[in-house]
Amino acid sequence: MFRRTKVTDGTATGQVGIKKKSAVPGVMITQFIEELPEGKSHPDFTRKPIALTIQEGKFAFFKAIVIGDPRPTVTWGRNNGDVSDTSRYQTKYDPNSNEHTFEMPNVMPDQADTYKCFAKNEYGQATVTVLLNVIAVGFKKNKAQAEAAEAPGGNFKSVLKRRSKVLPTSEQPERKEGEIDPKFWELLMSSDKKDYESICAEFGVTDFRWMLKNLNKMKKEREEEQAEFVSSLSNLRHIRVNSDNTASFELDMDLIEQSTSLFLYKDGVMVPYTKELGDSMKHSLKLVGKKYIFSVRDLMPDDAGLYQVDVGDVNVFSTDFKIPTVDFLVKIQEVKATEREDAVFECVLSNPFSKILWFGKNLPLEQGDKYDIQVSEDKLVHKLVVKDCLIVDKGIYSVCAGIKSCNAWLVVEADKDAQKGKKTARKTTRAGGSGMDLQKVAQEQQTKLAKEREERKEQIKAAPPPESPPAPLAPPASAAKDPHPRAESEPAAAAQPPVVKVVTAEPEITGKLSDVCVLRGNPAELTVEMSVDCSATWFKDGEPLNSGAEVTVTKDGTRHKLRIQSCKDDDSGVYRFVAGDQSTQGKVTVGDAPEFDPDDLHKFSKPVIVRVGQNAAFKMAFPPQGSLVVRWFRDGTELKDGGGVKTAREPNHGRLLLRDCLRTDSGEIKIQLKNPFGAVEATSRLIVLDRPGPPEGPVETVETTSSLIEIQWNPPKDEGGSAVTNYIVERQQAGQALWTKLGDVSADKTSFRDRNVTHGKKYGYRIYAENPEGLSDTLETADSIMAGIMILSGPPGAPTVVSATKTCINLSWTPPEDDRGVPIIGYQLEKRKKDTNLWIALNALNEPIEDVKYAVKEVTEGAEYEFRVSAVNESGAGDPGPPSAMVCAKNPNMRPCFKDPEDFIVVRAGNSARVKVCYEGEPPPQITWLKDDEPISAWINVINTEGMSQLVIPSSKRSDSAVYTIKAKNAMGEASFDIEVRVTDEPKAPGPVELEQTVSGRVVVSWAPSPDQELDDRLYYVVSQRDSTTRTWKNVADRLFANTHTVNNIRSGVQYHFRIFAKNDMGLSDPSQSPTWGVNSNKVPIPSKGLKSSGLSFERPPSILVPLKVHAPPKGYALYMTCAVRGCPTPSVSWHLNDVCINFDNNYYITNSFGVCSMYILRVRSQDSGVYKVVAVNAFGRAQCSTKLAVRD
Repeated sequence: MFRRTKVTDGTATGQVGIKKKSAVPGVMITQFIEELPEGKSHPDFTRKPIALTIQEGKFAFFKAIVIGDPRPTVTWGRNNGDVSDTSRYQTKYDPNSNEHTFEMPNVMPDQADTYKCFAKNEYGQATVTVLLNVIAVGFKKNKAQAEAAEAPGGNFKSVLKRRSKVLPTSEQPERKEGEIDPKFWELLMSSDKKDYESICAEFGVTDFRWMLKNLNKMKKEREEEQAEFVSSLSNLRHIRVNSDNTASFELDMDLIEQSTSLFLYKDGVMVPYTKELGDSMKHSLKLVGKKYIFSVRDLMPDDAGLYQVDVGDVNVFSTDFKIPTVDFLVKIQEVKATEREDAVFECVLSNPFSKILWFGKNLPLEQGDKYDIQVSEDKLVHKLVVKDCLIVDKGIYSVCAGIKSCNAWLVVEADKDAQKGKKTARKTTRAGGSGMDLQKVAQEQQTKLAKEREERKEQIKAAPPPESPPAPLAPPASAAKDPHPRAESEPAAAAQPPVVKVVTAEPEITGKLSDVCVLRGNPAELTVEMSVDCSATWFKDGEPLNSGAEVTVTKDGTRHKLRIQSCKDDDSGVYRFVAGDQSTQGKVTVGDAPEFDPDDLHKFSKPVIVRVGQNAAFKMAFPPQGSLVVRWFRDGTELKDGGGVKTAREPNHGRLLLRDCLRTDSGEIKIQLKNPFGAVEATSRLIVLDRPGPPEGPVETVETTSSLIEIQWNPPKDEGGSAVTNYIVERQQAGQALWTKLGDVSADKTSFRDRNVTHGKKYGYRIYAENPEGLSDTLETADSIMAGIMILSGPPGAPTVVSATKTCINLSWTPPEDDRGVPIIGYQLEKRKKDTNLWIALNALNEPIEDVKYAVKEVTEGAEYEFRVSAVNESGAGDPGPPSAMVCAKNPNMRPCFKDPEDFIVVRAGNSARVKVCYEGEPPPQITWLKDDEPISAWINVINTEGMSQLVIPSSKRSDSAVYTIKAKNAMGEASFDIEVRVTDEPKAPGPVELEQTVSGRVVVSWAPSPDQELDDRLYYVVSQRDSTTRTWKNVADRLFANTHTVNNIRSGVQYHFRIFAKNDMGLSDPSQSPTWGVNSNKVPIPSKGLKSSGLSFERPPSILVPLKVHAPPKGYALYMTCAVRGCPTPSVSWHLNDVCINFDNNYYITNSFGVCSMYILRVRSQDSGVYKVVAVNAFGRAQCSTKLAVRD
C-alpha cells in the first residue's frame, strides 16, 4: 500500500504538506490541508512559463496563467540573485486574459539564470521553474580568448565550450595553398552519399579515395562525441525555401537528457532563436515529437551561409544555405478558368534556374497527373499547368526562386453550359498565361546576360596585375578599442586625426548617434554628447564633412551637432563621429512617406456591395517601396489571416479577401501603408446585402371595435443594407392553425387596420419587412386581440353521473339557459377531489368539448370526485355551473361472468397446455379450477390476475386430457364454465392392409387398427386410391371410424393401389400400403427352379460433390456460401463456425435443396470471420468440408 507523502516545507504551524500532481508537466503542488472545502481548490498552472534563449539587449518576458479558489497570489524569484530591482524586473497582471507577466527589458548576460514562479493561497502552493539563456552580442573568438586568459587557471574549456568548429569569415586564418576549408568536412558529415560528388566539385577536391578515408575517420570520432548527448539521429533534411518567405531545415533526434541545451550557428557565429514566440524573432525552433524544425523568416540575401546545430559542445547537423541572385522579370498573373479546363501560370526569371518551387494553397506541387511543370531550354521561362480544373482547385498559387516569390489567384467558375446532374467532358482549351511574348522576353534577357559576361571578361583582361600589399603596421592600442575602424578607402588627410588640446581627462562619448529616417526636403540633426570639451571630426560614408551651405557642423561645449538643411537622396548614408579614439556612428535614410495614386484612391473609395454568403475582394495599388508594411482594418480592428480573411501582398499592390460574408461584416474597410517615413491610409466601405431584420415590437393595439382592429409597430433596426420596400401583414384566428395574408403596407407606414373581424373573436397578427433581398423574420403579437368587448356565456347545468367504474366516470350536462347572444363553441370540464379545494381542468380552453357528455378517464380507483362545467365561446370560458354530486371511481357490484371463453383445446403431448379465461365481477370473485369435477393435481399451476385466470399444465401427457371447470364466486352470485382439453399426438400408422373381392367390380379394403385407436376416441381413417391409368392419388373415403371400406367401380385389367391413413386432431399418420390389385392378382406363381434373386441396393455413405470456397467479403456486404452433398439415405447436414453449430442461429439463413447446401448472411460482421465447416451424416458414415471466411474492413 502506498502512503501519502507529507512535507513541512512552506507550511505554517498546524498545516500539513501534501504533494499533489498537476495536469501540466513540471508543476509542483503542495496542499496545506487534508480535505479541501467544497468549491475551493489549491493553486495550479494552466499555462506555465516557457524556457527562453534570447540575445543580449532584447526584451525578455515570461507568461503564466494560474487558477485556484480563492485567487492565488503570484510571485517570482531566481536561483542566483534577487528580482527586487524594478528597473530590471517588472511584474504585471492582465485581468482580461488572467495572465501574469514577468518582464526584463534590455536583458543582460548576468540575468541568465533559473527563475521560479510561485502561486499561493490559503489551501496550497504551486511552483514551476523556467530557464533563461542570454546570448552576449559580438561573441567572438578574440573575446573568448581574452576571457580565457583572465579566467583563473586558464579554463579554456568552459569559455570556448559553445563555439562552432567553422569560424566566422572575419576570424578565419589565411589558408595555405592546398589546405581545405573546414566547411567542406562539416557539409560532408551531414549529407547523403549521392551529394558527395557535387560538394567535392564545389571545393575542388578530386581525390575521392583520400576524401572517403578521412571522412569515415571523422564520422567515427563525431559519433563517439554525439553518443554523450544523443541516442539517435536520423532524417536529416537540408535547408530549403518555403512558400511563406521562410526557409527551414529539420532533423529527427532523441536526446539522452531532455534538458540538454541546443545552439544554432550561422557561419560560425551563434544566433539567438525562440521556441514559442512565433514571429517575434528571425530564427525559431519548432519541436514535434522527436522532430526538430529550425526556421528562418523574412529572408534576405545576407541570410545565406552555413547553418549548424550543436547539442552541448558537439555538432549534430550542418547545412549550407545558398541564395542565388535571381528575380522575376515577368510574374505569374491571375487566371480565370472554367470547370474541366486547364489553367496556365507563367513567369520569366532574370537568370537561368533549373528548378523553382511551385505551391498551391501553401502546399508544394510536384509533377504528376494533376500538375505539369515545364522549363524552357534556356531555363528562364517556367510554367505550371493545372489540369482539369475543378471548383476545389481555386485559391492562391505561388512560385519561389531563391528567396524571391510571387503569387496569383486561380479562379474556377462553374460551367454554365453543363447539364445538371451530369459530368461534362474535359475541355481542350487552356486559360491564363501572362499575355506577353515570354520567348521574346527570355531572348532579350539572354542577350543582356551574354553582353554582361563579355564585359566582365574584358575588364578582367584590362585590369593590371595586383601589387603585393605592404606589411601592415601594428595598430596603436587605441585603435584596437575602436569597434568601427575606418574604411581603407578614406583619404589620408581624413585618416589623420586633428590636433587636439591635451586635457587631463580622457574624453568619452556619453550620448551616441542612432539611426534616423528623414522625409525628403526636411532638415535632419545629429547630436553627440561628450564627457569633456574636445574637438572631433564628422564622416559620411568614410569621407570627412565640413560646414557648408547644405551641411552645418557646430560645437557647443561638450555637445556636437551636424545639421542637414534640406535632405536629399544623396544625404543618405552612414555618418560617423570621431573624437580621439572614441567614435560612434548612425545611419541617415532619406525617403518619402508612402502615397496613393489619386485615380487608384478614387477607385478604392467606392463601396463594395455583395450579398450574404458571397466573397468580397479589395485591391489597392501603390508604388513599390522598401520596408513598407501593409495592414488592413475593418471598423478600426486590424484584420489578420484566418477565419475567412485572406490578405496578399505584392510589390505594387495589396489584396484583401473576405470569404462567405455575413451581414455583420459590413463596415469601413481601410488599408494602411507605413514605412519609417510615415503612413498613409485609404478608406472604402463594405456593404453586405441581406434580408432585413424583423420589425421592432411590441405590436401595439391602437383601436379595437366589433368591426375593426388597428395595430401599430416600429421599423426594423437593421434594413439589411437596402431600404425596406413594404410590410406584409398576416392574421390567424384564435384556435386555428391557418395564417391568412391581409395585405401589403408601404414602407412609410407602420400601422394596419383590419376591418374583416367578427365581434367577440380573438385574432393574432404577424408582420414581415421586405426589401429586394427577401422577407425578414416575423414580429408577432404577444397575445390574441379580441374584436369588440368580451361577452361570456352563462353557466351550464350541473353534470349528471351516467355511470362509474374504477377507470372511467361518464358524465352529461345541459347547455346554459342564456348564451347572451354569442354562439357556444364547446365546454370546459373541471374536477375536484374530495377533501381538496383545487379544481383541475380536464381539457384545454383551446380544445373545448363539443358535446354535452364526456368520459372522464383521469381518475384513481377508490377516490371520490365532483365535477363542474363552463361554457366556452369566442370570448373565452364563462362562469362555471354548479358542481355534480360526489361520485366514487369504482366498479358497480355485478355477478361473475366469463368473456368469450373457448370450450375445446387440443395440445400436443409433451408441450405445455395453457387455458386462459377472462372474467368480470364486482367485488372480485374467488376462482376455483376442477378436473372432471375433482380438484386439480398439485403439478398443475393456476395464475390469477385482475380479470383473467390461467391454468398451466407443464409437459402435458395424454392422461391430462379431461374436462376442466372454472368457477367464479362472489357476494353477487356464482358462474362456471367447462373446457375440454385434449392432449394427443400424431397417430401411428394403421396395421397391414388386406384386399378381398366378394362381388365383381367391388373390393373390400380392411386393415388392422392403429395402436392409438383405443387412446383417442376422435381418431378416424382416410382411404386413398391410385390406379395405373392416372398415377395420382385421390381420397375415396374420409372420417371412417371402422376398419373396413368397400371400394366400387373396380375395372378389370387396371391395377389399383390403396393407402390407409389414421387422422386425429394433430394431423395424419404415415400411410399403410396395400398390395397391388389388378391384372396379375390371379396369376399362378412361377417356380424359381432353385434360383435365388438378389435385390440392388442404392445405400451409400455421404460424400462431398462440390466443396466450400474461400470468401473475403468487405464488412457490411452480403455473403452466399454453398456446397453439394450426396448419400443414401439422405444425410442430415449441419453447419459449424469455429466448431460451434450455427443451424439455429438467426443471423444465418441455411437451406438444403436436394443435396445443395447453402448459407446466406445478409450483412457480414467482423465476428463472422472464422472457419466454416459442413458436416453430412447418415447411418453409413460421415463426410465434411471446410473453408475460411475473412471479413475485410
